[in-house]
Amino acid sequence: MSGNKEVQALVAIFGDLPDTRVTGRCDHDLLDIVVLALCAVMSGAEGWDDIEAWGKARQAWLQQYLRLRNGVPGHDTIRRVFESLSPAALESQFVEWAQGVCGALDGRVIAIDGKSLRGSRSAARGLNALHLVSAYAAEMGLTLGQRPCEEKSNEIEAIKALLPTLALDGAVVTIDAIGCQTAIAGQIVEGGGDYVLAVKDNQHTLATALREFFACLNQPGYGPRPSHLHETVDKGHGRFETRRCTAVGELDWLDAIELRARWPNLRSVACIESQREMNGQHQSETRYVISSLPADAERILYVARTHWGVENGLHWCLDVTFNEDANPIRLRNAALNFSYLRRLAINLFRTDTSRKLSLPKRRKLAAWEPDYLAQVLKLQKI
Repeated sequence: MSGNKEVQALVAIFGDLPDTRVTGRCDHDLLDIVVLALCAVMSGAEGWDDIEAWGKARQAWLQQYLRLRNGVPGHDTIRRVFESLSPAALESQFVEWAQGVCGALDGRVIAIDGKSLRGSRSAARGLNALHLVSAYAAEMGLTLGQRPCEEKSNEIEAIKALLPTLALDGAVVTIDAIGCQTAIAGQIVEGGGDYVLAVKDNQHTLATALREFFACLNQPGYGPRPSHLHETVDKGHGRFETRRCTAVGELDWLDAIELRARWPNLRSVACIESQREMNGQHQSETRYVISSLPADAERILYVARTHWGVENGLHWCLDVTFNEDANPIRLRNAALNFSYLRRLAINLFRTDTSRKLSLPKRRKLAAWEPDYLAQVLKLQKI
């Protein structure tokens, strides 16, 4: 998935991070601290004390790759550096590297979704949990970028700020109902991408129109309309699930309620019906989406399903493998910068194709075999 050039560039890029500390009064190089922290997080560290302890245990190994002119920094020094380090600067380098690894995204799905870091909430400081909106290349399992927002209600603004940082040309962007906004659709189209946006009652008029249209589609007494159908059936572990997508490309009926013109490059709408049976229990769900893609039901269903890879492939891994929700780092710069370390760690593990291992096993192997960690990071001895 990735060559040596891109991964080496990640470590080299850290050398360009702006150092806000007083020149000549620093006992440790910024590059050393950042690479130390990344290596430690990849090896299981979950906080500043862990990073210091891991660094001291692996000091002889680290000195093959880092200057460490005054040894391993203490946890307070590491904390202060990550509190002062600009998240915007770190994010810029993160995005540049991630998009270099991914390359062209023609036809690829970029899922955009939000997640709260519950442990970052501090009632004493009057801080709500830090909420992050991430862009996730679902088929590759890589985070492409993220933006913070203090409240979930500000997620729309975070999405608007995130989209210009992404290379959208040829990609298909998927967002849950909160991102179903005409301005967001416009940004995606202007960036050269397509969109598949979930529709719920936050767009009440549109949602009502879709429900009524699909309820009447090709029913007796209503004129026939061309529609495209695709159905999938999944079985396994006692679960039987059927998904049926109906896509329509003739949208003149939206003109009557003055909706089509509001949505840039709107080419199709779709209804996705899911029926799930497990242990004698039956569940059903009906969802609606709008899209700039043609009315290809198979393609739209694939994109809609792929969107939820962000939950299992990113959010679940962050909480279960990296224990993100329980992390008590609360100061905003520090919490945000530490979140980048976790996402960098996942990206780096997934760009390594030398071994077929799960993410938890890769993290353990990095802790047990530092030479594997050096291989993943493509570290160069000094």
